[in-house]
Amino acid sequence: MADFRTHMTVSTVAGILYGLGGYQSGLSIESCVIGGALCSVSGMLPDLDSDSGIPLREAIGFASAVIPMLLVERLRRIGMSHEMMLVTTICVYFFLRFGIAELFRRYTVHRGMWHSVPAALSAALFAFLVSSCDNMSLRLFKTLAIFIGFMSHILLDEIWSVEFRRGRYTFKHSFGTALKFWGQSRIANLFSYSFLTILCVLAYYDEGLMSRFGYVPHTPQTALDWFHNFRTHAQSLLTR
Repeated sequence: MADFRTHMTVSTVAGILYGLGGYQSGLSIESCVIGGALCSVSGMLPDLDSDSGIPLREAIGFASAVIPMLLVERLRRIGMSHEMMLVTTICVYFFLRFGIAELFRRYTVHRGMWHSVPAALSAALFAFLVSSCDNMSLRLFKTLAIFIGFMSHILLDEIWSVEFRRGRYTFKHSFGTALKFWGQSRIANLFSYSFLTILCVLAYYDEGLMSRFGYVPHTPQTALDWFHNFRTHAQSLLTR
């Protein structure tokens, strides 16, 4: 199993490359720095299911600090005052720092369903729902950064599960326990996919939820809308 330093090194390198790619695509340097940083620190997220030690402490600290900051723009859009936003973000911080941390300690096992592709998708969708901005490209840029950082961790765990000994490759018992779509526990599988489904529905109807607070973003809501939007963007890039 790769150690904490190796995970952080790989996710940081991935974040730097991701930020450079965003900059080459025309995004602002500030957005690229944020995207690269999110990718870098997301390499810690799978270790939320660790029993103890540096990975768990750092992952919880990161989530508790970053998620309230990502929430600020969304809270502003629904009309909260600065005082109420401060109270809300403080409550979110303590809930994540102590409530969610305790839930992970009690009800998860290392290399369980939190080390899986559905978990990576859930983390990315959660970041999408928490963050909010007028530019959908920037929002998706941040979302993809979380996914890439998360995936770098579980991919590295699988690579470290393969050893080369005496002229041939051997597989450790941990092989296949990180990069997976389901685990051995049916309850954990059911919960993971139920949670992912809920996040997918919330993300799809995000415009409808925000419109209740008087905010209607101009974002595509159907697959056909997304296709037309992508084709228009691609054509504009080709004609530059």
